[in-house]
Amino acid sequence: MGSAVALIGGVILLSNEKFALKISHFLASFAAGVLLGTAFFDLLPEAAHEGEEKGIDIFFWALFGIILFFLIERSIHWFHHHGEFHKHEKESNPTIPLIIIGDTIHNFIDGVIIAATFMVSAPLGIVTTIAVFAHELPQEIGDFGIMLHKGLARKKIILVNILSALVALAGALITYLLGNILEDYVPVLLALAAGFFIYIATSDLIPEIHHEKRKGFAVIESSLLIAGAITVWLSISLLPHGH
Repeated sequence: MGSAVALIGGVILLSNEKFALKISHFLASFAAGVLLGTAFFDLLPEAAHEGEEKGIDIFFWALFGIILFFLIERSIHWFHHHGEFHKHEKESNPTIPLIIIGDTIHNFIDGVIIAATFMVSAPLGIVTTIAVFAHELPQEIGDFGIMLHKGLARKKIILVNILSALVALAGALITYLLGNILEDYVPVLLALAAGFFIYIATSDLIPEIHHEKRKGFAVIESSLLIAGAITVWLSISLLPHGH
């Protein structure tokens, strides 16, 4: 439910497609800040806390995630230039599959964490669910903005985000069935997701801000990037985290 409700902001955004298209470039800037904020204020600190207890080097896995995404993007570029459907450039944009993969892994981790805390106590699980919703909401809006900016159709954006959100349910069910087995790998998954988000923000989204030559627009986009990071920081700081 936490992941599904977080889709509301994106659906509202897409309800006025003309307006959404006009501001999609600004939303992509906001999303870059959200991704960086999520990585540095949420995923990496939690991975470091959990990893220290289990003796896991989370910085290795974060770097591994960045390099892995680089290799995935290179592969997508290679198939894009050598495949028979290379004319459809917007739909083949590597940013779209990258953001879907990163968001799906993040949702899976959220499901694992929510289920694990509910198995400890119901009140703790409820607090965790509220915290997940709070930091998922700006991220989902940002993801909608990125995919809209990259030219993905509105119906496809909604479908992709719903399917990605359902992965949280899969993570919760697997955690319930496997107990503590999957929980041991949470620090690795958190660090990987952080690496994915850092890569997407720095290699795909931030360069687009630099390409904007109009002075006023560049200032607005830079401000939105900072606002995105601050939004995540506030959502994490103001709400207690059960995990």
